[in-house]
Amino acid sequence: MDQLNVLILAAGLGTRLRPLTSDVPKPLVPVVDKSILEQQAIKARAIGDVRLHANAHYLADQIVVEGERLGFEKVWVEPEILGTAGPLKRIYNEGYRGGLLIMNGDAYCSFDLKAFVENAKAAFAAGAQNSAAPGVALLAVDFPKVNTFRVGEDGRLNGVADRFGLDEGRAATFSGVSYYSDEALARIKDGEFDIREFWKQEIAAGRPPFVDMSQLNATWIDMGSPEGLKDACDARLKELDVDSWIHPECSKRYPLMFLDVPFGKGLKMMHSVIGANVMIPAGVSLNNTLLFDGAELAPGETVENEIRGKGFSWKI
Repeated sequence: MDQLNVLILAAGLGTRLRPLTSDVPKPLVPVVDKSILEQQAIKARAIGDVRLHANAHYLADQIVVEGERLGFEKVWVEPEILGTAGPLKRIYNEGYRGGLLIMNGDAYCSFDLKAFVENAKAAFAAGAQNSAAPGVALLAVDFPKVNTFRVGEDGRLNGVADRFGLDEGRAATFSGVSYYSDEALARIKDGEFDIREFWKQEIAAGRPPFVDMSQLNATWIDMGSPEGLKDACDARLKELDVDSWIHPECSKRYPLMFLDVPFGKGLKMMHSVIGANVMIPAGVSLNNTLLFDGAELAPGETVENEIRGKGFSWKI
C-alpha cells in the first residue's frame, strides 16, 4: 500500500511578522519550544505511515536544513511562488502516489488528522457509489470573521462567498488542511496556481469537494501576525501545562538566576516565554511577554503585554 504523502506549505514571505522574520522564515519561528514546521510534522506522523514534504521559497535554505533534521522526504524549493495548486501538481508529476494531505506552515492547530483522512476516504467511497465521487476533502472550522465557505446539506462545497458558486448553505472557514486523491491531483492543470480555481472546476464537473465539519471547534490559530503568534504561544503553553517557559540554552547561561523558576533569583515571570539567545539583566520582571533572540532588556525593567526581539517590540 502506498504511503500517505503530507505537504506542509512553508513558502510564504512572513511579511506580517517582519522584522522577526527578516532572518528566519515564518515556519521556523519558535512557538514556545518548537517551530510550527516541527509541530506540524509531529501531528502528521501521528497519522501513521507518512512521507513528509514541504515547499520553500523565502529563506529556503533554512527550511531545507530543518527538513533534513526532521526526516522529511523532500523539501521542494520554489524559485517563484507557485500558489497552492502548483506544489500539489509538482509532487504528483514526480510520481508520488498514495494521496496527499496538505497542512499550513503558519497555523497552530489541534486537529485529529487521522480522523480527517478517514472521513475523506469514506466520503470519496460513498460518492463513487452515486457516480459523483469527490477527490478533494477540505477541513472546516468555525471562524465568524472569515467563514467564506458555503456548505450544502450533503456536506459538499457549494461555493466560496464573493468568489464563485452558490452563496447559500452553512457558513464555515477553510482551515488550510485538505486531502486530495491521486485521481484529483491528476486533474490539476499544469501551470495552475490558485487551488480555489480547481475547486470551482470540480464543482462544475459534478464533483464538489467534501467539507469535513466534524472539527469545527478545534483549536486553529493563524500565527502569521503578532497577535496570532501570541495566541499560538498561549495555546502551546496550555498544551505543555506550564505557565511560562525558558529555553534550556538560556537557563544554562544563567544557572543561579533560574532557581525556583518561574519566580527565580533576580527574575520574575508570569505567562511569558524566553528564547535561547536573550540576555537577562538583574531584576527583570516579565508578564504576558514573548522574548525572541536579540531582545534587549534594561536592569530592573518590567515588561508587560509585549513581544520583543532584535530591533523591535510589539505591544499586544
